[in-house]
Formats: sequence, structure tokens, C-alpha cells
Amino acid sequence: MSATATRLRRIAAVATAAVAVTACSGAVLLPPSVSSNDRGVGPVVESMRRTISDPNAIVPSRSVQESTLIGASSTSPLDILVVGGGATGCGVALDAATRGLRIGLVEREDFSSGTSSRSTKLIHGGVRYLEKAVFNLDYGQLKLVFHALEERKQVIENAPHLCHALPCMTPCFNWFEVVYYWMGLKMYDLVAGRHILHLSRYYSVQESIELFPTLARKGKDKSLRGTVVYYDGQMNDSRLTVGLACSAALAGAAVLNHAEVVSFLKDEGSERIIGAKIRDNLSGQEFETYAEVVVNAAGPFCDSVRKMANKDAQPMICPSSGVHVVLPDYYSPEGMGLIVPKTKDGRVVFMLPWLGRTVAGTTDSNTSITALPEPHEDEIQFILDAICDYLNVKVRRTDVLSAWSGIRPLAMDPTAKNTESISRDHVVCEDFPGLVTITGGKWTTYRSMAEDAVNAAIKSGKLSPRNECITGNLRLVGGDGWESSSFTVLAQQYVRMKKTHGGKVVPGVMDTASAKHLSHAYGTLAERVATIAQNETLGKRLAHGYPYLEAEVAYCARNEYCESAIDFIARRSSLAFLDTDAAGRALPRIIEILAKEHNWDRSRQKQEMQKAREFLETFKSSKNAQFHDGKHK
Repeated sequence: MSATATRLRRIAAVATAAVAVTACSGAVLLPPSVSSNDRGVGPVVESMRRTISDPNAIVPSRSVQESTLIGASSTSPLDILVVGGGATGCGVALDAATRGLRIGLVEREDFSSGTSSRSTKLIHGGVRYLEKAVFNLDYGQLKLVFHALEERKQVIENAPHLCHALPCMTPCFNWFEVVYYWMGLKMYDLVAGRHILHLSRYYSVQESIELFPTLARKGKDKSLRGTVVYYDGQMNDSRLTVGLACSAALAGAAVLNHAEVVSFLKDEGSERIIGAKIRDNLSGQEFETYAEVVVNAAGPFCDSVRKMANKDAQPMICPSSGVHVVLPDYYSPEGMGLIVPKTKDGRVVFMLPWLGRTVAGTTDSNTSITALPEPHEDEIQFILDAICDYLNVKVRRTDVLSAWSGIRPLAMDPTAKNTESISRDHVVCEDFPGLVTITGGKWTTYRSMAEDAVNAAIKSGKLSPRNECITGNLRLVGGDGWESSSFTVLAQQYVRMKKTHGGKVVPGVMDTASAKHLSHAYGTLAERVATIAQNETLGKRLAHGYPYLEAEVAYCARNEYCESAIDFIARRSSLAFLDTDAAGRALPRIIEILAKEHNWDRSRQKQEMQKAREFLETFKSSKNAQFHDGKHK
């Protein structure tokens, strides 16, 4: 009886909250928020949009970018130097550059090489945070959801070729769950207001099976009663980060990957940070760059950057590990995800279609901070165990095409008196003069995180921007003018010229799969890649069963700062994440093309192959993992 009473109270709480949100929607949801994006900066936006969307625009070369950083002297410093080339760091560079500030950015590895490429691939408002807000009567959590839902819509609109709305199915195994999830997700719709993607709705058992054929009708001691489908966003995370970096470069920022901060430069009198000594990890050259303010956006590594400024700095990162596995496409239908908000042990589990395969996850456990985190076998088995309960497909360990681990940088504010509370929101602080740190948060809110960081840097350095933030209404490179039907132009007007093993050049059809892939990966710039495939006989696919073309390697080397084989298989394409073994088979040809583009000698090519194979070993596919296959044979 008490369990029934508890359930009724939970439903009443959701219903009351839904009514409250509806009642106050006139005050909360309807009026457009007056942000810096709406304050008379139309001409600036148009000018910057033309610069970024110019089909003939080419990003400055890496050597030019490095020269710009070297030229930033003590008498002519940058306004802001950003440390870290993930989503937030590249977002800071784009935001500041479009405000007319002089910007530099350095990244130790590659753009998106850390957390930003190892995400869940979702752009979400936070259904679980909404549930907590309701049951804890926490208005702070509710504000986070409001904000994230607004940012979710802006991310999708600013990069339409890389982001889209994804329906997510929540299975219900009793009528209480049907009512509870239906009401909760209707409230999610209400909170989204004018930023809603699509309305949620209930589907019967038969309708649900038609939409998701591999969904089990019966589980252990339970039968499906229907599902509730709601919408969140999905993205190609690594290419979105690369798009941010290239957009920032076109806007005037000097962005440099494979370059790390060795130490900070300090003013002798005030001890304020005034720049950094940087090492180019490709050439080994070291140089000094001066800046009015340094923004630390190093994600999980932001504490090590802070300790360069002050060895006694208190840690502000509480790292959490999230493991994901990639399975064949038949595990989930194209265009429909499956999310179970609470499994038998209280965790969330999901299966989402992504780039022609199925990504499943996730774990959430404490971890140490490492450059290349690896998933443990028990974490992979946990995910397989969890999804097994909801599918009528035999879940096998041998089906795992790739498995990876990412580190979530959950943040604690070092200036707060109470450090027990770990924030899911972001933290901006300046605990050392001249060094502004931005960390925490989530992918969805990268843009507003960057805006807050730039605002803090402007205040710290007493900078004079030309205008306020305009990134809320600024399409990224390849996004302006893109339509979902743009791939038809590629299919109709281009061919894939391929060279056979005998050296003969033969034409190949620009098939729909290749055309759609190029259109979604490169947006309006896809014709540039198609031209290379046609005119330079680089139209062959890199790996059987995947749409990636040889032409993409050459294009990315010339236009996207692709400086290594790992850069391509992990960040310019996502082949390492989709299929570790296919990536390994594609390596020789990828390295051959990059060697031609970058004039590598045989020694460098051999080094690239070794590094790439070591990198792929950290992705635990069924073939490179050491495991005893027990339950999932």
C-alpha cells in the first residue's frame, strides 16, 4: 500500500509541476529572452556570416597561424590566449574573434581529441535534471533545464548539417510508468516552450514494435505496456568541434593544434600572467606568446594548467568516466533511439543510431585523468547486460565494433566555501590574476559557457570588444545555406574517379550513401571534397562498408588542420569510433595520402602507423580486447 501511495505522490508532484509551468508559461516561456544576440548587432552578424560562409574562403595555413602567435609580443599582445581545443575552447575562440578581439588558441593534441569527441553524441536539455527539479523543488535545477533546452535549439540551428532532432523511445512495463513518463515528458515539452523540437507522444505496444523492431515485448517478469517517445538533439561531436575551430580561424583567430603550453609568462612586478611559452609538438620548436588574458579551457586537464600558474592551486575537477560501445546497425532502427531512464540498478542506459551504427552506453564511475582513457571489460559487459534486458536480439560481445571511454570534467568551484557539492553546471573563475578558467558544464551548453568565459576575460583584461556576443545567431562553416536535400547535387553532378590496383582510372557513381555522408559532414563545402574525388582520382572508399572517401583525407589536410593519421581516423572522420578494425585497415592508404600532402619521409610514415595502431588499441573492439566471453557469446 505504501508503494502505491508513493507512486501516486510522484504522479501528483509531476502533475502539479506541469500545471505550474503551464500557468507561468506566459511569464517564463513566451517572451523571448533579451540576450546579447538580439542587441542591434545585425550588420556585424551579416558581415561575419559572409566571411565564414564564403565558398571560396580558405583557412590560414598552420604555419601562418603559428607565425601569428610568435608575433604576439609584449608590446603587441593578443587580447586572449585560449588553452584547450575542445568544444568550449574553440567556442571561446569563435566568440571572442567575432567580437573583434585578437585571439590565439593552442591545443596539445588535436581539436576535439579529449572529452569533446568521446561524448554520448546527444544535445539534450536534461530530462533527469527536470525530474530532480520537480521532486526536490529545486528552482536552480529547473533553470539549468530551461537554459540547456534553449542552447540545444541554437546548436542545431547553427550547425544543421552536423546536428538533427532524434526521437528517443522510453519503454514502459506497467501502467504507472506509462502515466509517469508521459506526464514527465509532456512537462519537458512545456519547459522547452518555443525551443521545442517536436511533441512527445505515447505509442501502443504494436506501434512501438513497428517503430523499434528489436524491442522486446516481454522481459524478466514484465511485459511491455507501450512507449513514450520524446525528442532531443544528436550531433557529430568531433566534426562539430573542428567546425568551431575552422570558423574561428576564418573569423580571425590564430588556432594551432599539436602545440602545448610549457609554462606561463608572468609580470615581474604584479605576478599577473601575461602569456605562455608554447612548444610545437610537430616540430619541437618553442616560442613565447603574449596575451592580456589567458583562458584555461583544458577540460579534465584544467587543474594541471592551473598548477602551472600556482603549484598550490586546489583541485576543481572531479573526473567521471563514461564508456560507450558501438554495435552493428541492426541493433536499432535508423532514426529512433531507445533510452531507459532507470534500469534495475538505477542507472540510465541507451541505444542510439549514429552514423550508420548503434552506440550504446553508458557508465558513470570515478576515474583518474589520463590522456587516452580505456574502457574496462567489466564496463563493456555492464552495458551489454543492461541493453540485453530490453531487446529480442542476442547481444554478443563479438558484435562490439568499437568501445571507448571519455572523461567528464565535473567541476567544483575552488572559491566556494562548501566544496562538497559537485556542479553539473559550468564554473568560471579567476583564481590567479590573468588566468580565467572555464570548466564543467556539458556539450549542449558549450556556446553559453564560451560566452561567460569571454565576458570574464574582457573584465579581467579590461578589453574593448567591438560588439557583444553574436554566436547565438551565427552558422558554423558549411552550415549557412545547407539543406537536407543538398546531397542530390553531389549525386547528380559528380563522379568518383578511382584508380584500380593495376593503375587504371575508372569512373564510379557518386552513390547516395557517399553523397549524403559528404553533405552532412562538410555541409555546403561538400562540393569541394567531391571535386577532389573527381579531379584527383581520389574517389575510392577508404574502408569497405563505410562512405568515407580518399578525397576527404586530402581535403582535411589542406583545409582542416589534419596533421596526423590519428587526426583523420578519430576527429575528421569518426572511423575509429565506429569500427576500430576498419580504421586499422584504412590506415596505410590514409598515411599514403597524408604523406603526399605534408611531404612526410618514410621514417615519419612508419612513426604515424605505429602511433595510430597504439591509439586504436585503446578502443576495445571484439578483436583487440582480451576477454573471457561469458554471458554474451
